[in-house]
Amino acid sequence: MSPQGNGFKEIETSLYGTEPTITETDIAEKSVDEIIKEKLEERSRELTEEHLGGSPGQFFKPEERPFLKSERAHTTLLFGGLTWKHEKLIQASLQNLGYLCQPITNPDVRAFQIGKEYGNNGQCNPTYFTVGNLVQYLQELEKTGLTKKEITENYIFLTAGACGPCRFGMYEAEYRLALTNSGFGDFRVILFQQSGGLEQSDVEVGLELNLDFFLGLINALNMGDIINEVGFQIRPFEVNPGETDRVLAESMEFLYETLKSQPAFKLKESKWKFLDYIPGIKSKSDYIGKFLNQLYGESLVDAFKEVRDRFDKIPVDKTKVKPVVKITGEFWAQTTEGDGNFNMFKFLEKEGAQVLVEPIGTWIMYMIHQHKQSVKDHKGIKDIDVVPAWWDLKARWKIKKSYFMSIMNMNIAEKIFGREYDKLRNALGGTAHALIDQYELQRIAHPYYNSRAGGGEGHLEVAKNIYYMNKNIAHMVLSLKPFGCMPSTQSDGVQSAVNSKFKDMLYLPVETSGEGEINAHSRVQMTLGEARMKARKEFKDALDKTGYTVEQIQEFAAGHKDLSRPMYHVPETKGIVGTAANFVLHAADLMKGQNGRMN
Repeated sequence: MSPQGNGFKEIETSLYGTEPTITETDIAEKSVDEIIKEKLEERSRELTEEHLGGSPGQFFKPEERPFLKSERAHTTLLFGGLTWKHEKLIQASLQNLGYLCQPITNPDVRAFQIGKEYGNNGQCNPTYFTVGNLVQYLQELEKTGLTKKEITENYIFLTAGACGPCRFGMYEAEYRLALTNSGFGDFRVILFQQSGGLEQSDVEVGLELNLDFFLGLINALNMGDIINEVGFQIRPFEVNPGETDRVLAESMEFLYETLKSQPAFKLKESKWKFLDYIPGIKSKSDYIGKFLNQLYGESLVDAFKEVRDRFDKIPVDKTKVKPVVKITGEFWAQTTEGDGNFNMFKFLEKEGAQVLVEPIGTWIMYMIHQHKQSVKDHKGIKDIDVVPAWWDLKARWKIKKSYFMSIMNMNIAEKIFGREYDKLRNALGGTAHALIDQYELQRIAHPYYNSRAGGGEGHLEVAKNIYYMNKNIAHMVLSLKPFGCMPSTQSDGVQSAVNSKFKDMLYLPVETSGEGEINAHSRVQMTLGEARMKARKEFKDALDKTGYTVEQIQEFAAGHKDLSRPMYHVPETKGIVGTAANFVLHAADLMKGQNGRMN
């Protein structure tokens, strides 16, 4: 039999791109499988040597050209992946520190297609959108007349990274591959790890991760979380369509200018200047003064009070019946506001829902909680080669001291972050929800999803589903996640057990990709229909309980201006979810004089 008859010509041509070298003697002496195996191994060795420029060996990640302090004046930091509210405030904070920065516009389907064109197959939805969005932005810069060299010298992309088990750990490699394939191989990507900090040279770093950087970032994220939620609270009930978005845009410009123009902290000009005269802390007095100024300063609180007053002028009608839909899922899919999650927030509001978005603060508190739990799990055994003998009290105390210091630091971080969040939340009227206690979430989820299992949102997705339904905070939970996301797939498997126990729960997981928008919207409409029926029944039961009609409630509200303010606090009745049902019960109490008279 000839070599060609065995298909060797096609095999070898595909491997080498040349005519076959397999002879009749080869076939006579070896089996077909042996020959194919040898050829594949030979070609694999050659490709490896070509790639490494020598003999096969250990693979090392390519070194990124560092961002130096001397480049800061002409280098623009690009970033993205959050809501436009968060990104605008982060931009202001970085500009306040003297950095040139620019958020990349929200990724669209075109960005997704570019990501697939230049990236690997089998990546998840956020990878294609974010990678393609960066390439698309650089291509647009090139169209303005900038050369590739000018772009690579004057722009840097700052993004988050992590390890497994999901494909998030491959984002860095995907960015580099897509940039190389699109002709921007020298473009720099600075990776901010969830653990381990910033990957860059320690010599004359261009991006300094100091106290000013972290305080500015925390303030921007907290402010973005709170104002984002308040906007979603008001918009469904506005009397004049579009007014909430107008006030929100104006308020964001005001907050942007406020953060951007914050004066640099100077200890000698502050009320904490006495710290400079206390023996023993002089070297750290400036650090301590900045920290105290963050805790007790009023500039951001005053700015939020100004925004609160602007929002409070928007007339609302809280008798509109709206099913409350809580958003959970994978971090990027539940946060982005465009094609990456099928424009789900706009779609839900168009369908008559009140959207309860997920704050980034929950994720930050989760990471603190997970680190704290890890320290507890490794108590007495972490970072030691030999367990000290029972009589070696000094060594044993050193281990215990390290443990207690780690736990104390994490406790302090939790308390301070929660305090700062509540401070701004109350300044904006106090209508936004407080951050959920992570220990309660752990307790709720652990029977269904082991809280030690990492990756993605871990146990959070399961815990939040149970929490928001059992606490009567939402009529429906919508989980948004990328197609094929492994941690989210694990959560979906667990959710079936959760749903079997909590029979009245309305939970819908939706996997997002660059396509499938119509199907996803259709599925959401079906479950939202059930949530709408629950909200309407709840509202009808509330009216029946009061003995009033909707017209009577509306007439009473029209005569009392406070009830038409979005920042007016309507007490929550146990077992009642909807804003309209709670409002009816409260207004009825006022009409009956049970809670005093209103002006």
